Amino acid sequence: MAAVVGSAPLPQLRSMCREDLVQVAAIEQSAYEFGWTPGIFRDCLRAGHACWVLARADEVVGYGVLSAAAGEAHVLNVCVAPHCQRRGYGQRIVKRLLDAARWHGAERVFLEVRPSNVGAQALYEAAGFNEVGRRPRYYPARNGREDAIIMAMDLLPPPPTASGRA
Repeated sequence: MAAVVGSAPLPQLRSMCREDLVQVAAIEQSAYEFGWTPGIFRDCLRAGHACWVLARADEVVGYGVLSAAAGEAHVLNVCVAPHCQRRGYGQRIVKRLLDAARWHGAERVFLEVRPSNVGAQALYEAAGFNEVGRRPRYYPARNGREDAIIMAMDLLPPPPTASGRA
């Protein structure tokens, strides 16, 4: 049974599927001026990336995409529908992506974020990411290009269980 606040059920995290792509692409276009195309999301699913949606019944309200290989992971995209932001949904998605990174054996997670996206920077800093560099002219922007802030965090191994075994 889904958790309920008031009369509205809380959105639940689940794996993204092809049927979600129309809603995911619509959220992407509503949130970003230079967002991903539906084909990019399709390619991420085909590539086997960790793709998650946060959905309430049949309504997708957010999503995240993570690539993981060779002891590293890369947060490729995190987005919450503009009308659903500031409710902790971004934190839930980032936590799920970090759990997926750990499951894949990643020791470090990277991401890029626009300097103009201060809300996303605050979300990632609260999750434990730190700025480690810049990529000049990485993102398309209305007046040319915008740099990317590169952020990273080291993943700690999970704590041992009560029996002392991991």
